[in-house]
Amino acid sequence: MSSPRPATEWLADAVLYQIYPQSFADSDGDGIGDFAGIEARLDHLQWLGVNTVWFNPCFVSPFDDAGYDVADYLNVAPRYGTNEDLARLTEAAGRRGIRVLLDLVAGHTSDQHPWFRASANDPADQRFIWADTEQAPPGFVASPGSRPGFYQPNFFESQPALNFGHARTDPAEPWRLPVDAEGPRANRQALREIMDHWLGLGLSGFRVDMAASLVKDDPGQAETAKLWTELRGWLDRAHPQAALLSEWGDPQVSVPAGFHADFFLQFGPRGDGLPLRSLWNNWEGTVSEPWEPLEPYFGARGEGGFATFLDAWREATGVIGDAGFISLPTSNHDFSRLATGPRTAEQLPAAFAFQLTWPTLPAIYYGDEIGMRYVPGTPTREGSRLGPRYDRAGSRTPMQWDDSPNAGFSTAPADALYLPIDPDPARPTVAAQRADEGSLLHLVRRLIALRKATPELGSGGSTEVLHDGYPLVYVRGGRYLVVVNPRSEAAKTAAPAGRTTAVEARGVTVAEGRIRAEGFGFGVFALDAG
Repeated sequence: MSSPRPATEWLADAVLYQIYPQSFADSDGDGIGDFAGIEARLDHLQWLGVNTVWFNPCFVSPFDDAGYDVADYLNVAPRYGTNEDLARLTEAAGRRGIRVLLDLVAGHTSDQHPWFRASANDPADQRFIWADTEQAPPGFVASPGSRPGFYQPNFFESQPALNFGHARTDPAEPWRLPVDAEGPRANRQALREIMDHWLGLGLSGFRVDMAASLVKDDPGQAETAKLWTELRGWLDRAHPQAALLSEWGDPQVSVPAGFHADFFLQFGPRGDGLPLRSLWNNWEGTVSEPWEPLEPYFGARGEGGFATFLDAWREATGVIGDAGFISLPTSNHDFSRLATGPRTAEQLPAAFAFQLTWPTLPAIYYGDEIGMRYVPGTPTREGSRLGPRYDRAGSRTPMQWDDSPNAGFSTAPADALYLPIDPDPARPTVAAQRADEGSLLHLVRRLIALRKATPELGSGGSTEVLHDGYPLVYVRGGRYLVVVNPRSEAAKTAAPAGRTTAVEARGVTVAEGRIRAEGFGFGVFALDAG
């Protein structure tokens, strides 16, 4: 979607939608989603009102880690289609007012990438981190080629870390190259060439995978921040309309480093993602062993606390100012969906009422708009399992379009699907919720439209929190009162002065100086101070 507006402007109005391409829509009946399938479903996104989508990695890959192991940065994986198919999809999305972002895996490749294959047989190559030692340094893996020594992976052994240098060198470890060495310089140039290639085909920017992982032994990510500041300078000169979003999980560091936006994530340097987890995570679905159990604020028992998120948001926005944005996702491909474990369908409207009226960039994970659930017991696929209680496959099941076979996702036999369809016969579908004006889908659509039509409810404008317990009460732009009660029991608190008119409300009344919110109630009210 071409636009003369720089990314710093159009992102302010963005409502993001994340598509896991292999699970969204299958056009050719092979059981795996593809670009043509996405293109055929663009009308759903347009109707919903989202205006920016980002795809998980769709490049050539052996798919040891669902595409986060890239074997060719300049061509898409055949299972999704061709580069021309992606360009056509991007153009079709643009005609509907939707921009498309790609997921850029900047810190590592697949061990099948030609760069790594060459490096494993060339002792002079510096594209990757090699230690020519008798014993492997901690975390290093033995060379698969004629080159002696060991290489450093980023995550799985099949994901060798690209060499962007070390912030701290050590003569005793000569493999710790400085950030301005030949290999790191070549990799920085390669990032520019990759971004330039895809932006030239009409894409609108990138979400950068594990953006903080580039420079090694980098206290506070200071050298990594310099690297991204350099790349952002180039991007602003060469492609000022292109957006750069980071998977960093620390907006107060990543945005000053050059990213237009960063996500609150389930991991990160501040409490290992506690601000996001304190909202949604109910200790089921994806559970990391180091996490301490907590009751989320959006929990039926009403035992969570909003202050953890609020304090982190205030701290980050105080640092960022007008330089960029924080994005708040409903979920993502690595984290449990909103509808996980004990969280029921009746709890989801309040969560969306908050997410779509809080001054962050909302990011809706595909299917969350209809309340798709995390499916326990889903087979592990393409590296989805990260721990005994952390299998991401349950958040990656196929999109549920209708009540036809395979929920309308694919015509393939059920046993040939990328992942099984949610077996629950009561599973939600787009078709059923489109036909029901009272559905979650229609509510999400109305909230998106309200956000777009009401600048005070968007990413800018003031936010005054009047009550951070149950119910949560805040005023946006001095003109709109928002009330959210995520617990099952009713909650009361004082109301601000002035008359109120309900704009979108369910189970909330404001009268005689008091707010009463029924269990799982929410409301957006126009506030007349006169």
